[in-house]
Amino acid sequence: MKRHIAMVIAGAGLLLGMAALVGVGMPTKRLATQPLQPVWAEAKWPFPIDQWGTGRAFACAAPNCGAEVSLYIRPKIGFCNCATGVADNAELERVADTELVTQQLRPRGPSRPIKVGWMQGLSRSYWASDGEMKESLLSVAFNDECDVVVAVVKLAGGDPGILEPEVIAFLNTNPMVLWTKKELGLEFVRRDW
Repeated sequence: MKRHIAMVIAGAGLLLGMAALVGVGMPTKRLATQPLQPVWAEAKWPFPIDQWGTGRAFACAAPNCGAEVSLYIRPKIGFCNCATGVADNAELERVADTELVTQQLRPRGPSRPIKVGWMQGLSRSYWASDGEMKESLLSVAFNDECDVVVAVVKLAGGDPGILEPEVIAFLNTNPMVLWTKKELGLEFVRRDW
């Protein structure tokens, strides 16, 4: 009887050991409960120059962001409603750079208020609905008086609402806020955030 129990325990140990070895070499998927750990790498601006010039581009790989993510940001000087800023969906869509990625969008829900540095604005997520892309977009715009800074985030799958707090946190980093200040011509003007 003791010998039978010892063989069962040894067999179970062997099976557990083999399962552990096989599991070591298998790729792991990000669990929905795991927090994102974005690592933003600067990339080349991929769009042709238009009346607003170029901006900055950043990429985040799927292991860090849950999906391949591209972020494009640039200022549009004098293009914002000076009286109200980016305060409603109509203004967000008017100033947005979503057309750089696709002309056909469907909103995923209402816009949300955001704060970047000292500036207020809105963000809104979209489905790219041209039937070919399996992408989602996040549009972000925030302003200082009549000047607006717009960002469009392209996700190769996934829900932009999950990544939105990470994007806003990145835009609020000291280097990005200082870059924004410089681009708006405010590098020597005091702004508290």
